[in-house]
Order: sequence, then structure tokens, then C-alpha cells
Amino acid sequence: MQTNFSLGQLADPQNYASEKILRACVHCGFCTATCPTYVLLGDELDSPRGRIYLIKEMLENDAPATREVVKHIDRCLSCLSCMTTCPSGVNYMHLVDHARDHIEETYKRPLSDRLLRWMLSHVLTNPALFRVASVAGWLAKPFAPVLRAMGLTRLAAMASLSPGGKLAPPGDRTGKVHPVAGTRKARVALLYGCINPVLAPSTNEAAIRMLNRAGVEVVVAKNEACCGSLVHHMGREEQALAQARNNIDAWTAEIEGEGLDAILVTVSGCGTTVKDYGFMLRADPAYAVKAAKVSALAKDITEYLASLNLQAGRAPMPLTVAYHSACSLQHGQKIARQPKELLTRFGFIVKDVPEGHLCCGSAGTYNILQPELAQQLRDRKVANIEQLLPDVIAAGNIGCLTQIGGGTTIPVVHTVELLDWASGGPVPEPLMALAAAAVEDESVTAARPEPVLVN
Repeated sequence: MQTNFSLGQLADPQNYASEKILRACVHCGFCTATCPTYVLLGDELDSPRGRIYLIKEMLENDAPATREVVKHIDRCLSCLSCMTTCPSGVNYMHLVDHARDHIEETYKRPLSDRLLRWMLSHVLTNPALFRVASVAGWLAKPFAPVLRAMGLTRLAAMASLSPGGKLAPPGDRTGKVHPVAGTRKARVALLYGCINPVLAPSTNEAAIRMLNRAGVEVVVAKNEACCGSLVHHMGREEQALAQARNNIDAWTAEIEGEGLDAILVTVSGCGTTVKDYGFMLRADPAYAVKAAKVSALAKDITEYLASLNLQAGRAPMPLTVAYHSACSLQHGQKIARQPKELLTRFGFIVKDVPEGHLCCGSAGTYNILQPELAQQLRDRKVANIEQLLPDVIAAGNIGCLTQIGGGTTIPVVHTVELLDWASGGPVPEPLMALAAAAVEDESVTAARPEPVLVN
């Protein structure tokens, strides 16, 4: 694609990177077939190719974002399916992130939108505030249909997505070391994050048990916190970079101390961002080198487990698993094979979900900011999953598990919790009823008298 940036514009590192991305695009249109919003809406401007044209015009003219541009960029899920499809290697992720930053700087949103985005950016990234908000959401959950009928779709979405079960108790989980019982073979840091400690601490606990069994010491670095992913994709770049620098400092202290063999992440959306720290801070002289080192060490939990010589486990009961490949994992990190191979190796029957390349509609804060489109995508995903008749749904991202779980009665579980269970860990909470029923069936079968043959 031909571009017309001035030399002065190209002196800016953001423009320089985006111009290279734009020039790589040959506007072939392959990306439209795998773009969720184009599949739903059929509008060229709601496809990657259409958005690329809008971004190009906005950046080249150094123009403030218009309402029309904002509408179509806001509808983008950043699922990155287009990057998997693109034959030209267009890095749409960096381009749309630049566009969102530009929108945040140049466009004044309606007051209600600004307030909601401010609230999301501060509450979701702070476990203490998020815990309070989750309790409020739990109280509001029964009224979600009423809020939706009143046209308050975003409030209805927040209420619907609120956790139904009890939350994890508060507590500082950073600055902790989880040693191995025997000889230490490796040492890793685990990102505890901001959402997982409140909604699903069992995921990180399962990861720690798996790693300890394999002789891997796990440290949760002192002062680590939100990775910056949520606000990064909302265009709040300064907040995102501040959160990235905080974690880089925390992990660098461990790297320069006892050393780290890897930095592991159990939320694939966070993992994609941590792996991009090197690019995000490339122009920061104080952090560029440290950020690149952190990104090089970052791995998804299943990516790292697949690299270990793990003893194959045995599923406690024969379960069919519908594996939902989170967009941030399959498109953002290009990890699609390892989770399924691990599940199969540990005794589960794994089935691929039809239209597995399409997003479930979670996408960070997307299911709150774009609730109508998110629900359509969720319902489509759930319909594709349910036709497989699985016993359980597995995924590697808390956002996907929450989103899909809100549309089905099939249990949803993080991949690492199934692997931990199959290698001696506890039954994942969503599967307790299923496991109890299986034990009861076995007891009934064992107690049943043998038939007597009569001649």
C-alpha cells in the first residue's frame, strides 16, 4: 500500500512503525473472511482492510479521530485473526493499538463513555477495587434483564458477567516463593495479575502445583501487578506503559537476583501483551533493554509445560473436552498445538470447536463496551461448542472462560486445572458435581450383586 507520510511525521517512532505496517498491506481482502465483525455485519469498514484505510487516512493527515472512525475502530475486538490469515505479514495489532492511542488523544467521547472507560481502567486493574465491584455486580446480577430492557446494555453486561460464586479471600500473593520438594531444575516467575486472584486463583494454584511437581521453583515477584493489557487496548497508553514498567522492575529484580528461566502467564491476553513489552517500550532508553529481556522470557503456561519432560498423567475419568483456543493464544502468540497435545497426553478426549478461529466476544473489556456484538459472538461460539456434546470446555484465558460460561451450563475450566487434576491435583471446582456423580455410579456398580445364572 502506498503511503504519504512526511519526513517530519516519520520522525515519530509510532508513525514510523505504522507506516511500515501500512506499506506491507496489499489490500487483498483475505482478512475479511476471518474477521468476526465483518462476518456478523458485512460492512467493509468493520473489516481489517477497511479499518486499515481509515487508520491510514487519519494518521497521514495527522487528523483528529472522527466519530465514524471511532465507531469502526471501537468495534474491532483485537482478536488478531486477521494476522493469522494475512499472507503479507501485516502487523495489524501494532497498527490498531496506535490508532486507539491516537483516538484517546484527539477524540472527546460522550461523558457517559468517558466515565465508564475510566471506571473500567481503574477498577478491573486493581484487585481490591475489583473485589468490591464484583460484590456489587453479584447483587445486581438478577436485575440484568431489567437493565437490558431499559436500554442500559452496558450496565446489564457488567451485571451478567459478575461472578455467581464466592470470591477468593483478599490477600497479598506477591513476594512469595513456592519451592520444590526435591532438586530444583528451574526457576520461573508467575504473573499473578489482577483478575485471576479475585475470580480464579485456582488457575495459578494449579500452575504452581504442576510446576513444583516438575522440579520448577515458582516465584510471584514482589510488587508485580496488572500487566497493562486492558488499558493498552483501550488506548490509555501512559497507564499501560506505567503498569508495564512496574512489572519489568519487579521481574528484573528477580532476573538479577537468583535468576529466572522463564516468566509464565496463565491468562493468554496478558501473555500477548507481556511478550510485546519490548516493542511497547522500544523508544524508552531506561527500559528498552529490560523490556526486551522480559518479553524474551515470557511464555504461556502451556507453552512452557510442553517444553518440559513431563510424565504423562491419567485423566481421573473419561472426559470429552471441547478446547476453545483463545484468540490471544492462537493468533496473538501462535500457540495452538501445545494445549491440545498436553490434554490428549494426560488422558482427555479433545475436540476442536467448529469456527475455532472466531472470537467468543470477550476481548478484554469488549463484552462490556460492545455488549450486543459480544453476545452474538458468544451465542455463536456456544452453539458450535454444544454440538460437540462435550463434558467440559477448556480454555487458557479467564475472559473467555467467563464469557462462554455465561452462555452455557457446560462446565468451563482452565486448561492447566485439567492437567493438574490428571497429575494428582484436586478436582477443579466446576467439575466437582460431575466427579461426585461418577464416583456414585462406580459405587452403585460395585455394590450391585453378580447375576445368577439359572439352568
